[in-house]
Amino acid sequence: MFDDSDSEEPLPLLPDEPEDFLPPPPPATTITHALTTVPYETLTLRLVGHNPLWGHHLWNAGLVISKYLETNAARLVQGKRVLELGAGAGLPSLTCALRGAAEVVVTDYPDAPLIDNLRINISSLPTRSSTSPITAEGYLWGNTLAESMATPFDVVILSDLLFNHSEHAKLLKTVQLTLRKSRDARALVFFTPHRPWLLEKDLEFLKNAETELEGRFTVEKVLETLLERPMFEEDKGDRDLRRTVYGYELSWADLAK
Repeated sequence: MFDDSDSEEPLPLLPDEPEDFLPPPPPATTITHALTTVPYETLTLRLVGHNPLWGHHLWNAGLVISKYLETNAARLVQGKRVLELGAGAGLPSLTCALRGAAEVVVTDYPDAPLIDNLRINISSLPTRSSTSPITAEGYLWGNTLAESMATPFDVVILSDLLFNHSEHAKLLKTVQLTLRKSRDARALVFFTPHRPWLLEKDLEFLKNAETELEGRFTVEKVLETLLERPMFEEDKGDRDLRRTVYGYELSWADLAK
């Protein structure tokens, strides 16, 4: 899945092909996920058939952070406004909607199939009448906030986004723009080093968050979980690292005292 290149150059735009040039994309698939706390709902998540931004996978970090949010719902979810960035199928956001969040905004790249898929998953939530308000929006990291994102959030979720090294500055800017300036506000950063030889580059996001002069964060490691298998068994690099999920909580440094 992940190549062994160290290049961080953005992909060039490709010219449009004739409509009959390429075969049709694979169909959407579904996968189930059982929540781990009462009332133990089972979610049926729709995954787009294919997406160049990897939105057609349910990522290991998404599974782990969803369980973390359930376990810590009283502190991180209940009564909180929650924002998720780069959400894919949106499992962490859906979990928050079922565990008492005041409001959830789930975002991904503004690609119609991705956002439509998120809205399908929202509409498929069990016990819909008892869930929190949840909406899906397209958003480009680091850009002007949509109206639904203009009010700061108590919790901002970044699940398996750090391998996008060229986007770190935009991601950090987005967290600075969207996280409420309060002592209990948290940005949750969970990730797997899918290219283990670039782990230090993954971690640069956290280092930059600690040293950014205009809005520094305190970074606390809260979790390290070794899963049964990596996302992509055939990939290169240390297998144990590729099946490890690391979790961090970011809080405002200037409000920590």
